Amino acid sequence: MEQPPYLYPDYVGTRLRAPKEPLIILPKTLSDVTGPVYGHHRPGELDNDLTRQHEGEPQGQKIIVHGRVLDGDGRPVRNTLVEIWQANAAGRYRHKVDQHPAPIDPNFSGAGRTMTDDDGYYRFITIKPGAYPWQNHYNAWRPAHIHFSLFGRAFRSRLVTQMYFPGDPLFFQDPIFNSVRDEKARQRMISTFDLDATIPEEALGFRFDIVLEGRYATPFERPHA
Repeated sequence: MEQPPYLYPDYVGTRLRAPKEPLIILPKTLSDVTGPVYGHHRPGELDNDLTRQHEGEPQGQKIIVHGRVLDGDGRPVRNTLVEIWQANAAGRYRHKVDQHPAPIDPNFSGAGRTMTDDDGYYRFITIKPGAYPWQNHYNAWRPAHIHFSLFGRAFRSRLVTQMYFPGDPLFFQDPIFNSVRDEKARQRMISTFDLDATIPEEALGFRFDIVLEGRYATPFERPHA
C-alpha cells in the first residue's frame, strides 16, 4: 500500500514537518567519518600494533594505549571488538578527505583493532597523533585524539567515542570536546599517563578505561540518523 506523502497541505501539521526542498547529499567531512570497519574477518596478529603494519617504522612518539571495557556495574565486557583510527604524528589522516598539507607517513595507516579478553582488557601499540587544523572557526585546531569504536554482538550495535591526551593546550577551543557539557564527563574522555605501561626507552603508556553505561559512563557520539 502506498505510504502517505510527507507533505499533505490539508493536514496542517505536515506543512511544518515536511521538507519543502529536494533532499541533497552533503559531502562528508573528517568529523563525519565513522571509522575503518574492517569487515567480518577476525582480528589478525598485528592488527593491534599500528607500528608494525608496514615494512618500516612510522615517524613519531610510540605509545601504548590500553585499558578495560566495563559495564555500568564495573564488570568486564568480554570479547568485544575494539577499533581505533587516528591521524599520524604530523596530524594527517590517511584518507582522501584530508587535504591538510602535512606529510603522509607511508609506514602508518592509522587504524587498528583487537578483542577484549576475559577481564575486558585491550591494548594497542601506536604513534601519538598530532593536532591538525579543521576550519571549523578561525585558527581552529583539533587536540590530539584517537577515535574508538566498540561493537556489540552485531555490527549495527556500535558505540563511538574519542580519547584525548592529558594536558592538551587545545581543549579550551575544541567544540567537539566541549560539546560534552559536564566537566566530569569530559574528563572521562581524557586518558591518564601510565608509567607502569611504559616500555623503557621505547614507548610511553596511556590508560583509557571505557564505561558503557551508568553514572560514570564514557561520553559517546550520538548515532547518525
